[in-house]
Amino acid sequence: MTKPPYIEISGATKTYGAEDAVRDVGLVLEAGHCHALVGHNGAGKSTLIKIALGLVRPISGEIQVLGIDPRDRAFNKARRRIGFLPEQALFQGTMTGMETLKFYARLKNAPGENLKALFERVELGAAATKRVGAYSKGMRQRLGLAQALIGNPDLLILDEPTSGLDPASRKNVYRIIDDMKADGVAVLISSHALSELDSRVDEVSILDHGKLAATGSIPALRAGAGLSSHIRVEAGPKQMPKLAKLFAGEFDCGHLVNGVAILECAEKKKRLLLKKILDHGVTYKDIELSEPSLEDVFAAFTNHGARQ
Repeated sequence: MTKPPYIEISGATKTYGAEDAVRDVGLVLEAGHCHALVGHNGAGKSTLIKIALGLVRPISGEIQVLGIDPRDRAFNKARRRIGFLPEQALFQGTMTGMETLKFYARLKNAPGENLKALFERVELGAAATKRVGAYSKGMRQRLGLAQALIGNPDLLILDEPTSGLDPASRKNVYRIIDDMKADGVAVLISSHALSELDSRVDEVSILDHGKLAATGSIPALRAGAGLSSHIRVEAGPKQMPKLAKLFAGEFDCGHLVNGVAILECAEKKKRLLLKKILDHGVTYKDIELSEPSLEDVFAAFTNHGARQ
């Protein structure tokens, strides 16, 4: 039996004075999926997260989180099934890491026997007994992630989870997210690090000035934006005239220099372009396919200029 969405929001609107924080925004997050919220500062990402957590009341809209409206009193109990990492994780510096997690475990009424394993999971095992005041920014961020994982949540909401982390720690964060998804956990992530999200999320919602500019999988958003794929062919100078003639009028040969051709084509024509290269005797050393990145997609939908 298919589970209902863990987050289902439609028409959410929240204003502060005359300013729209979010206007008529919707979001659907299924079990076992990772959905990313992306947008510039002030686009409405944090407001939408606060609405989902019941920390902010919208002036209109339908909201269901874990099957309950966050505005209902019954949601207080459901919060124990949610793990939340805020953008700025602040902790009492005089407490040790272990004391900190024990404190949050009591708040969530969660068992405290497996906290040591959480330290190992976020690669803080050696720092569990150290005072948090001596932690680096990256260590505090990993402690915040461990706090969000307390109690094996069904829904994980992460606001800028890789902020201040080195490349190895960032990789571990996404490994944890993949493990959570495999266990059926729904993950909502807000991030400015768009290059990290390309191959790691199932769906993306692009917010622009409080409105939903686009939502869907990254391949669907690429197609919707009409962005071109790039194919780089390293074939040597003698093959350049052949490539130029072969693709003249059908594909954009925007770059033919020093034996390297950069060809542009619509996503649906990638196979045709590659087939023509292979079928027409082009002698090549290497072929690379480059898809539009999430940064390109974001730029296209927010009118900040994009790769075409």
